[in-house]
Amino acid sequence: MTKRDNTVNIKPVGVLCVVLLFAIIIGKLIYVSAAKKVDGVDIKTFAANRNSTTIKRTASRGEILSSNGETLAKDVNSYTVVAFLSPTRTTNPKYPHHVVDKENTAKVLSEYINMSESTILNLLNMKGAYQVELGPGGRNISEKLKQEIASLNLPGIGFMASTKRYYPFGDFASYIIGYAKKNDKGEIVGELGVESYYNKELTGTNGYTTFVQDAYGYQIADTPVVTVEAESGHDIYLTIDSNVQMYLENSLEEFTKKNKYEWATVTVANAKTGAILGSASTPSYNPNILNITEWNAPLVSYAYEPGSTMKIFSFMSAIEDGIYNGDEKYYSGAKQIGKNVISDWNRVGWGNITYDAGFTYSSNVAAANLGLALGREKLVEYYKKFGFGSKTGIEMANEYSGVLNPVYDIEVANVAFGQGLTTTPIQNVQALTSLANKGTVLKPYIVEKIVNHDTDEVIYKRDVIELGKAVSEDTVNKMLELLYLTVNSDDRVATGRVYKTNSTTLIGKTGTAQIASSKGGYQTGAYNNIRSFAGLFPYEDPQFIIYISVKKLQGSSSAIAASVKSIVESIAKYKNLDQLVVKEDDTKLIKLKNYINKDTEESLKELTDLGLNVIIIGDGERVIDQSSYKDSTILKGNKIMLLTNYNKMTMPDFSGWTSNDVNVFCTMADLVCNLDGYGQVVSQSIEVGEPLNMTSIIDFKLSRE
Repeated sequence: MTKRDNTVNIKPVGVLCVVLLFAIIIGKLIYVSAAKKVDGVDIKTFAANRNSTTIKRTASRGEILSSNGETLAKDVNSYTVVAFLSPTRTTNPKYPHHVVDKENTAKVLSEYINMSESTILNLLNMKGAYQVELGPGGRNISEKLKQEIASLNLPGIGFMASTKRYYPFGDFASYIIGYAKKNDKGEIVGELGVESYYNKELTGTNGYTTFVQDAYGYQIADTPVVTVEAESGHDIYLTIDSNVQMYLENSLEEFTKKNKYEWATVTVANAKTGAILGSASTPSYNPNILNITEWNAPLVSYAYEPGSTMKIFSFMSAIEDGIYNGDEKYYSGAKQIGKNVISDWNRVGWGNITYDAGFTYSSNVAAANLGLALGREKLVEYYKKFGFGSKTGIEMANEYSGVLNPVYDIEVANVAFGQGLTTTPIQNVQALTSLANKGTVLKPYIVEKIVNHDTDEVIYKRDVIELGKAVSEDTVNKMLELLYLTVNSDDRVATGRVYKTNSTTLIGKTGTAQIASSKGGYQTGAYNNIRSFAGLFPYEDPQFIIYISVKKLQGSSSAIAASVKSIVESIAKYKNLDQLVVKEDDTKLIKLKNYINKDTEESLKELTDLGLNVIIIGDGERVIDQSSYKDSTILKGNKIMLLTNYNKMTMPDFSGWTSNDVNVFCTMADLVCNLDGYGQVVSQSIEVGEPLNMTSIIDFKLSRE
């Protein structure tokens, strides 16, 4: 047998190739290690990024608060219901961690989240899915609902925590506050009202933490950590007084129960500063559920022909120009202007009457005469001084400027009594400030201050802004007299007599305007109009402005008067403007001291001895906050709440409490409270004496009965 030769013969060319290959590899390694970039990639950065991680530190959005310091908008935790479908999550069949009984799970959950049983079941039957979100009904649920679902102990049902915008008072000054919600990037963004206008200021700056991690995602010891703290968004303090706002909301709710109409809006302002103290409208919406039917904010975006409230300003223009003589007589009823005829509201007039009477009777002919005597240029010039035809610049998005452009004599006559031009509610409020400030017009505003949430530094404080003098003090005094007579005279023809109040002297002017038709001209029919009232109180020194307008009211203007009087008298009592003579022991005003950092028991005794109803929050021995502050006045018998440095807090008996009292308590105690209805508390979801903590959620039912 021949022996096999196992020798391998390598040719010189093969050896050369192998050597060259190794040389190329070694050269490449030397190049890579020495080079800063390879193929355009920064090697050091690439290596660091592969081993480092960055965790975002999400910033909180700033809060929106009332002038009373009550939180109207804030960030809260929300949850998404998650169903885990993969059996791999379960290690012990006795304690399953995935959905086992899909049919029963769908049936039970359908009673808690706004989704049908079949929709939920379809999600639970998704093939190959490890987990699914039960949306949309299971997204952004509250802490309370999360607790209720968790208590069901459904296998495989869990929750993902996130943040959402929460509005503690629900449908309350909604168009002023606006709303914010998450966009496609998961960022909370304002989309209406102050939330939109001040979105930049409210939005915080996210921070981050960057560290080097090992293969398991843990930080490697002795490696650098870079942390940039998140900066919260700024807090916005509104000029809204929550008590005044509640009067407006309650009044419109009562008005809605008794009347049919298309929309209504009412605003109260501080006549001396232009600050908006409250503004409500119907229809409205709850920003927590976004049941919006009207996207325009009535205060700034409703532009309509104002009607006879404009006579306040056309008459003042004539008085200021020196062409007005209140004792001069004219023939009322109708006036021919070219081919057109202007008529008074009763068509026949009141015969030969004075111009002063013409104002209190709301004569269109009187206003037309004065407007034509002034002429187009002068009348428009005066109107512009009051702010008509231009945006006020109040801190709200989508403000309308209205239309002011009369050309012909008939148009000049029309705008003198409030037809043929359009104005917004906020423009009317702005113009009315001239009557409380000797003829000077003030710019209205809705934001009082902006505060750094993290440091409490006030970074913006609003000052009163004077827009210029529209008319003289003498002109104002004459108009105040005419407005007084319109509401408070014994003349049965005076158009504002149904607005006369008991507790303070309200003055003002009514308005009824036709509604323009899309086909030209005006709509016909008894209810196709906008009725309004522009008023101030008290007459002796106007402190407050009230402006209300209602579209297509099916009924008498006395319904509007009832709402206005209810609001005015509530504010008069709240601000101690009452002029009624009553028993001294019922009206004794108590000027409060500062009780913060004082002993709880001593403070309780002192305030009780003064005749106040003292509510102690918590079992602490020291007071850390009080519901009414130093130097404020409070009526004997009213509530004052003292928050203590407590360890334990128990549920009080809220029976008979007003919604405002409940809101003050819940805000001070930092509790989530849900109010259903208006009036006084008739039931509460947690029994008296039960312990309360930061996660407690209390439901209240209120009724006026």
